[in-house]
Amino acid sequence: MQKRILTILCFLSIACCVLAQKTPQHTDAIDGKVDALLAKMTLDEKIGQLNQYTSDRLATGPLTENSSKFQDIKDGKLGSMLNVKGAKETRMVQELAMQSRLKIPLLFGLDIIHGYRVTFPVPLAEAASWDMQAIQTSARVAGKEAAAAGLHWTFAPMVDITRDPRWGRVMEGAGEDPYLASLIAVARVKGFQGNGLGSLDAIMACVKHFAAYGAAIGGRDYNAVDISDRTLWETYLPPFKAALDAGAATFMNSFNELNGIPATGNSYLQRDILKGKWNYKGFVVSDWGSVGEMVQHGYARNSKQAAELAITAGSDMDMESHAYINNLAQLVKENKVPVALIDDAVKRILRKKFEMGLFDDPYRFSNEEREKKELNSPENRTAAREVAKKSIVLLKNDKQLLPLSKNLKTIAVIGPLVKSNIDMMGFWSIKWEGDHLVSLYEGLENKVGKNTRLLYAQGCDVTDTSKSNFAQAVATAMQADVVILAIGEHYDMTGEAKSRANIHVPGVQEDLVKAIKATGKPVVVLTMSGRPMIFNWTADNADAILQTWWLGSEAGNAIADVLFGDYNPAGKLPISFPRSEGQIPVYYNYKSTGRPSTNDMGINYRSGYNDMQNSPRYAFGYGLSYTQFALTDLKLDRTTLTANDKLNISCTLKNTGNYAGEEVVQLYLRDEFASVTRPVKELKGFEKVYLKAGESKIINFVIDKETLSFYDQKMNWATEPGTFQLMIGNSSDHILLKSKFELIK
Repeated sequence: MQKRILTILCFLSIACCVLAQKTPQHTDAIDGKVDALLAKMTLDEKIGQLNQYTSDRLATGPLTENSSKFQDIKDGKLGSMLNVKGAKETRMVQELAMQSRLKIPLLFGLDIIHGYRVTFPVPLAEAASWDMQAIQTSARVAGKEAAAAGLHWTFAPMVDITRDPRWGRVMEGAGEDPYLASLIAVARVKGFQGNGLGSLDAIMACVKHFAAYGAAIGGRDYNAVDISDRTLWETYLPPFKAALDAGAATFMNSFNELNGIPATGNSYLQRDILKGKWNYKGFVVSDWGSVGEMVQHGYARNSKQAAELAITAGSDMDMESHAYINNLAQLVKENKVPVALIDDAVKRILRKKFEMGLFDDPYRFSNEEREKKELNSPENRTAAREVAKKSIVLLKNDKQLLPLSKNLKTIAVIGPLVKSNIDMMGFWSIKWEGDHLVSLYEGLENKVGKNTRLLYAQGCDVTDTSKSNFAQAVATAMQADVVILAIGEHYDMTGEAKSRANIHVPGVQEDLVKAIKATGKPVVVLTMSGRPMIFNWTADNADAILQTWWLGSEAGNAIADVLFGDYNPAGKLPISFPRSEGQIPVYYNYKSTGRPSTNDMGINYRSGYNDMQNSPRYAFGYGLSYTQFALTDLKLDRTTLTANDKLNISCTLKNTGNYAGEEVVQLYLRDEFASVTRPVKELKGFEKVYLKAGESKIINFVIDKETLSFYDQKMNWATEPGTFQLMIGNSSDHILLKSKFELIK
């Protein structure tokens, strides 16, 4: 508690200092400066602002040959660079831009997905916290560290809704639900952008991937997306709109095509929705090489036509395909691209550079002294440990095996991920020389006393097919009072370009669980991954299971905190865990159909499988605690309401167990009848509540017109009279309180 207070005080102190600093103007005066600068620019200089190159290292995509990039900077032919990091290096490259005719500063961007110097849990894990303040803190620390290292821009948050865990990029997002994902999108944008653009501890957020990348067919990365306009608006667009409303500085379009048109060249997405209906004032950057990739899509004949299609559709900056820099000038001369389109894109980019204060001081973020103080500070690592603890989900705890006693004499720690530290960092993290990533084993060593022995055996590697080391692992387990088994994926098995048809726990790891369980010793299994995995035997037979994801720099310490009860786990799954790949996609807010299944095993002439259970192994919103909670006394202040009314709902949550802990009370609604069919339930609210043992609290929810609205047959956002089911529980499949109310005209 004392450390937490010190951390909060530290953050408040820094925030006050930042607020006291002079930040750039955020007024209409910037527009005047942008217009004045634009009037001085040649066509080539304008096109240069739309051009982004990567450095020769830290590349996150296929490198393109470009030996003249530094000369292009001096010639004013570059607006941004990615994968340049560090105060010293960003200053050096920025000095080249100051040799250009108009001295327009560069923007420096980097994929800061879940931490910069200090690594936080992967975003899907953070989503499991259902804790918006924790998620905002994670992005806030990352933003502060990155800004201190000379960076201006992160390519995050990824807000793609994902219902297919075969897709490798599931680890970057917030899971399957638009409501929860929208709140998380807002938290991350606010975290990265802090007190506003121009503050020295804030960086620009980039909301990606616009749009519907998470619906890639078959969960195959870069694949096509074919969905209805209704599904697009109801499921995939809400987090983007929420992020925009939170002030996101930039957007990134996506690799996929949407209904036959690549997103990079999709005017409906970028012109009609984003810059039209939503009136977005920021700028849009392509994904890596996605302008040029429209040729491979079969949408553009060549790079030149791809440039024409992309700029016309509203893609402002070309990341690494060189299509704009090589073709736009000629397209203007041929009257195929109006200069007005280029001017609009340039103005959007220049406006952000002015807002960041780079014209006042192009080196203002490149401060080596501030960098040394901020990076990897004790306060930042403390924050990483706190967020990591909140991200852990307790899936099973038979006979209250957890938390473990600190008086245990001997603990066997077995599995391929026990002593791994690099796997704790997860995919999309930044590697640092001499980095200190706390492994599970180290975390346990830090936690247990001198009277407790830790015995270790690897048993097998993550992808092993051999069981030759099982005997040693079994012998080690036989000596212990309890066994902790760490199984899962390597950090690079889930992420971009890491789609998998088989998402079972890899190799012979589950056979290792069987062998250890056969010893008769109590077995705690830790599942470590960036995606939902399938581990049915373990789910049925292990004594206790914790989903620990990839938790970052402080992973081992955070897991030890939970194992021994110094923190009571309160995480809830943001995405369903399937029983089989054959169920995918599986998600909680499905439609009923005209022949809904009447039980968990589909019967003839009903919608469902006949050869397996239809429910997921672990449902959306699921997660246990070391204590128990009771929900009672549901009250509605009315049972009928008009569109102008608000419905006030209350219930009582009581901690009926022996430990203090947190519970996430979840509110779901079902519209029983409408002009457009509605899901069987939709998350419409939740509250995360901390209670001491025996303590009670009244939980309040409010339902209004916005809560009950949906897209009608004409795709208008509207309400309709009807009856609604109200459901409150602690997961989507564990509803404890029910009622009904009616919306009347």
